[in-house]
This record gives sequence, structure tokens and C-alpha cells, in this order.
Amino acid sequence: MSLTLFYYLSITAIYILMSWALYLPYRVGQLHFMSVANMAISAYFAAIMAVNFSLPFGIVLIAGTIIGGIIGYIVSIAIGDAPCFSVVIVGFTFIYLINTIVENMEYLGGSMGIFNIPKVLKHSDSNRAFLLIIIYILVLFTGILINRFEKSKYGRAAFTINANKNIALSSGINIKKMGMLLQTWSSSIGGMCGVMYAFIMRSISPDNFTFNIVGVCVTMLFVGGINTMWGPLIAAPLLWGFPLILPEKLQSWKIVLYGIFLILILLIKPEGLITREWIKKIKNKYKRVIEPL
Repeated sequence: MSLTLFYYLSITAIYILMSWALYLPYRVGQLHFMSVANMAISAYFAAIMAVNFSLPFGIVLIAGTIIGGIIGYIVSIAIGDAPCFSVVIVGFTFIYLINTIVENMEYLGGSMGIFNIPKVLKHSDSNRAFLLIIIYILVLFTGILINRFEKSKYGRAAFTINANKNIALSSGINIKKMGMLLQTWSSSIGGMCGVMYAFIMRSISPDNFTFNIVGVCVTMLFVGGINTMWGPLIAAPLLWGFPLILPEKLQSWKIVLYGIFLILILLIKPEGLITREWIKKIKNKYKRVIEPL
């Protein structure tokens, strides 16, 4: 497998997971960017543990995911039921703080970052194949969990909160606990992605965890469809791959292109390309095909 294909497939998977990390809190009307801050924290945790302490990949992955969840939970105690704008500000503030702290700590590599993160497997091809298998297992596992959540009473409660908080309160739904649950889950996904990113790229720097990630993930979420988990599965491969086929001079403008895509989709089709109605139509057609069989 070529290095270019490996990076495309693996980073696409990470963006699917990170888009889902934004999607979950958005189910209750919150844009929660703590997942990006936790991605940075866990990435640096993974790099330090692997480079300085030679901790096994599996332990680092589990620990990084838990760290992300713990930080997300602590923050959610304060903003579990906060308005969307307040949640956005908290997320942006944490991203800025983490980047500032990292840039000013020599132990974390400062503005240069950390390099030579060890491979999980010694042979390069085996290492790439192993990491690809792991990241897509994580995508599959996370997707199954989100799908089960959406079909559960908790998913219906989240939908009610997003639709009308007054109705949710009158129905006995605890808005803060639901917000805390989804924010913690989102942050744990961010932590998991941070560990995977560190081992995939084998080097990290503060520039890897800036507001650009927020812009890319928001674009993938809104272009794919804000009301269904299936949107990022379509949008991430297309949007991440699109700049790769552009002339080299235009590739540096990909963030601008993402911004244009986002504005266009909000103006033309605010619900995104993939909607719940579209998913229902596909399911109905599928049932009609298999019923005669």
C-alpha cells in the first residue's frame, strides 16, 4: 500500500469519527468543540507515553480515550445544559489554551512538536495495514453504538430536547444529564482520534490541532447532513479527497473551498445532502427488494 493511500484512508476515518464527535452533542443542539481539544491532549499523551516510556499501543489507546472522556465529563458538569453559543466558546477557549500551553513547553516539543513516534509493528507495510484495520474497526464500533443510541429511548429524548426543550422538560427528560452524556462521549471519541492520529502520522505539532480541524469537521457534518449519522460517511471521503485531485497550487486553498462548500450547502440545502427522509426511502426500497425473496 502506498503512503499516500494509507494517509488518505486513515485520515478519512479520523474525520468520520471527529464529525460524529460533533454530531452527538448537536443532537441536543450544542456545537461541542472540546473533542478537538481532547484530540490534542490525547495525541500528546500518546506521543509522550510511546517515545519516553515505550508503553504498548493498546494501553495508550485505551488510556487516551478514557482521558478524553474524563476531561469531557468534568467540563460537561458546567456546560451540560448551557446554550449552544456558550458551549462553542468553551470549546474554542480550550483549543486555544491547549495550543498555547504546548507551544511554550519544551517537554512537549514546543512549536516544533514531537517526532519519531515508534511504529506499532516494525515492518512499515504491516504497521500501516494494522493501523488501518484498527481505525476502521473503531469507525464500525462507534457507528454501531451511535446507531443503537439513536434507536433507543435516549436517542428519542435527545431528539425531543433539540426540537423543544420545554416539551422535553415536561416529559421528565433531564436535559443536563443528556448533555453531559453526549459531551463526555464526544470527548472520548476525540481522545481516541488523538491517539490514532499520533501513531498514524508518527509526529505531532500544535499546528495539527488548530481551528482548521473545527472548520473541516463542521463542513463535513453540515454538508453530509446534520440530522443523521450517515452524513459524515459520505462527506468525509469526498471532501477530504477532493483537494487531493486539485492542482498543487490550489491545494493550499482547501480551507477556503471547505468554507465555500459550507456556505453553499447552508443556503441551498440546510439539512445537508443526506437527510432522515432520504434514509427512510432507501430503507423502504430495500425492504421492497428483499420481501419477495
